[in-house]
Amino acid sequence: MRFASLTLPLSLFTTWSVIQAAAAPAAGSQVLTPQDFNQTIADGVWFIEHFSPYCRHCRNFEPTWNRVVDKFEKKPDLGIHLAQVNCALNGDLCTENGVTGYPQMNLYRNGRFVETFTKDRDFDILVDFLLARAEPTANSLPSSAVVEQEEMTAVIAPVEENLMVHESQVESNPLGEVISLTSETFDNIVDQAPIFVKFFAPWCGHCKKLAPTWIQVARRMQHKLNIAEVNCDEYKSLCSKQGVTGYPMLFYYSHGTKTEYSGSRKYEPLVAFADKAASPIMQPISAQDLNKVVHENPVAYVLLFSSSNEHTVSEIAKDTQMLLGSPPVFLSSSRELFARYDIPATESWAILAFKDNDPQEPTSVFSSSSSDILSTWLFANRLPTSLELSRDAFQQVMNAPHKPLVVIAATPGDVQNDISSKLNDIAKKWRMRKSYVGKQDVVFAWMDADQWGSWMKSMYGVKVKDQPKVVVADHNRLIYWDRDTTGQPIQLNAVSIFSAIEGVYDNKIRSKHSENILERFLRVLNSSLTSTESFIIAHPYMAVLLILGFLAAVVMAIKKLLDDDTDVQSGHKYFKGGRLD
Repeated sequence: MRFASLTLPLSLFTTWSVIQAAAAPAAGSQVLTPQDFNQTIADGVWFIEHFSPYCRHCRNFEPTWNRVVDKFEKKPDLGIHLAQVNCALNGDLCTENGVTGYPQMNLYRNGRFVETFTKDRDFDILVDFLLARAEPTANSLPSSAVVEQEEMTAVIAPVEENLMVHESQVESNPLGEVISLTSETFDNIVDQAPIFVKFFAPWCGHCKKLAPTWIQVARRMQHKLNIAEVNCDEYKSLCSKQGVTGYPMLFYYSHGTKTEYSGSRKYEPLVAFADKAASPIMQPISAQDLNKVVHENPVAYVLLFSSSNEHTVSEIAKDTQMLLGSPPVFLSSSRELFARYDIPATESWAILAFKDNDPQEPTSVFSSSSSDILSTWLFANRLPTSLELSRDAFQQVMNAPHKPLVVIAATPGDVQNDISSKLNDIAKKWRMRKSYVGKQDVVFAWMDADQWGSWMKSMYGVKVKDQPKVVVADHNRLIYWDRDTTGQPIQLNAVSIFSAIEGVYDNKIRSKHSENILERFLRVLNSSLTSTESFIIAHPYMAVLLILGFLAAVVMAIKKLLDDDTDVQSGHKYFKGGRLD
């Protein structure tokens, strides 16, 4: 019997090849099928991504998933395993596991479903989520790492217990609702546990727009973080006391510290901020992991401690909490790291700042013998050597608590990569100079002139055509400098920029205002009125006395003008003091 040969059309063969390629899993990731799924996840902790190759979100997420796989699968056993299930090929298996959308990531422990990952699919958030649920075995770690981990656990456990004592007594956000605070309840609730508070006014348009989003944030942070609000029309004194100068203003309170949130008011950034705020304060690392965490973060802090002084570490943790995970703070008791970075044995602890993914040498060190204020040092070193001054980074840079000078390079779109690289090299050279130590900090940033051209023109008079324009700005005082000490416009090179910065330090170059005369007058007037209003709200009785005293002085002055001492008439003087009537 002869069988006719079957020939597929070329177009059909090509289509089939494309489908097969699209159905391929992420590189390096283990793929499970109905035949081996239950057997594979039966032992240990497994994190499974259920995906479809035809899902756009899955394809966008693939690079992040690969980074997570590299972190957890290409190292000694970290206590968690990752794998994927292709739902396009194994739909029944995905349905059995409750998959309702793609990508969906489920966590299993010893074959049993534990939870579905519902946070933002961000690398750092995923890593934090997995590390918190990992169950490493002791014999999977090198002996030195086991010792380090035991030491760090001995310190971190009581530190977190001390910092979270109130949270253990009062559950955070049990109902997933926004708490309405009053002058009577504010202090008590804020002292109980970390809380994210919105200060608003009912008539404010931006407040009305934020209201439904704020409710969603509270629902998302159920059992994790308290979300609250204060009506400043009803509780003006409370809002004034908390430094509210506009609506809406958002503040995060934690263990006696207050941090203003100045990022986007959209749902995703707000939730990302809240998730970071609710995450662990410091993450333990070993000497072997330091290089990796520095390579993964533009800026990273590492706290080295040589003794198990719980009180000291707890106090440091309170200061680092204000950073809200940006940059991350890592904790290690490794003697190897003390030796590697020449930390004297006499120091009981030290915090190292690493920038630009360079683990060879910290850019700054704060030790137990330093006389400076730790919180000031943390904020002064939290920014990378150079960065893009984007919408998201603007508040963090221009309104930084330590009020830095900002070198801004307005850059045409077609040369941004070259300019950002050149600015970074200049920033590194400045960082190596010692002449700026103890003076106003300097941040180097570049801006997209195509996107921010009108703003740059109105603020700094900058018009960018073909070449980048450079200014040095002090946004806190709304002034700037556009010339170096030679009187020439600042050029994008180390000599000119350093000359301008040193000229600012030594008051050798003249500043310009970012506002015109009318804007400056209105700002001063508004500031005066705001200060007066705040004083009246904070000290009502004293304000009344001052007003009455002022009115009495005015009345007496008028009376004195109208009631003269003498009455002169035709050369005769009649002294009123001698009249009986």
